Amino acid sequence: MSTTAFRCFLLLSLTIVQGSSYAASGYEQEQLGLIQQQLDTIERLATRAEAANTAEPHERYRFDYLRLSQDIQRICNGVQGYLSPSRAQPRDSTELVGDYRLDTPPAESSP
Repeated sequence: MSTTAFRCFLLLSLTIVQGSSYAASGYEQEQLGLIQQQLDTIERLATRAEAANTAEPHERYRFDYLRLSQDIQRICNGVQGYLSPSRAQPRDSTELVGDYRLDTPPAESSP
């Protein structure tokens, strides 16, 4: 094979490999965009559930909507930071809490 033909073959191979990596990146961006939309939907549903919540004062536990909202925002910020990084920065090492149950203090009995 001549040198020119080899160079053309190498250039064509690099173009194909480079093009396929952009396709995977586009697919990943599309999927992460869908994740962000679903997280927005979850947050709206949680806001509605919180507004409709009729917690009884004698209930021992209740759902921690604030903590859920904060965790959803952390995830959204992480996805957005991945999709459009401003510059290389260290990762946030704080973990999600994941426990959304609040203990309700016992009601004081009236004399």
